[in-house]
Amino acid sequence: MMGARRRVVFAAAAVVLTGAVSTACTAATPDAAPSVAESAAGPTIAPPPTTATPASETPDPTCENIIPQATADDFTSLGWVSQEEPFRIGATTLDDGIQCKWGDEKIASDRVQIFGWAPIDEAAAKTARDELVASGWQVEVDADGTYVTENPEWLGGRGVDGYGLTYLFGDGWVKLADTRQSLILVDAPR
Repeated sequence: MMGARRRVVFAAAAVVLTGAVSTACTAATPDAAPSVAESAAGPTIAPPPTTATPASETPDPTCENIIPQATADDFTSLGWVSQEEPFRIGATTLDDGIQCKWGDEKIASDRVQIFGWAPIDEAAAKTARDELVASGWQVEVDADGTYVTENPEWLGGRGVDGYGLTYLFGDGWVKLADTRQSLILVDAPR
């Protein structure tokens, strides 16, 4: 009889406990208890803020910030210095751009590296490309943008794969390097 009494006490305790839990759940305010849909989907997380720099906040281009810092440091370790010039495409000067010639100023040599970058709108880009092509430059278009490179007959042995001085026109910008392969080093100011 003692075992039966124990079972009845446990059963009664379970009923009381179930009632207390049920009352506590229904007593919660609707705002405090998540709905089934909310708890199944998990918390809502706001997207991270955008990290892209608006064009109006792009720093002014310098010879050190349009190429990787490691490349600028390598040039400096060789004793090279940069010479800043306005960014030019033929007779057109792009005032907000920069053209840089890296080399050893103590030695008269054609052993230099040329890099440039400038913002440009589509109308100015089309005019510049048309002027270069009219002067004999070659055009190639691919997923990166429009390459305009000097005529291979003018190279005199410069440039891997027959590419010398080359402009790359993209969406709102133009890059310049002394070889097409070197364009990979040029980017918007950082």
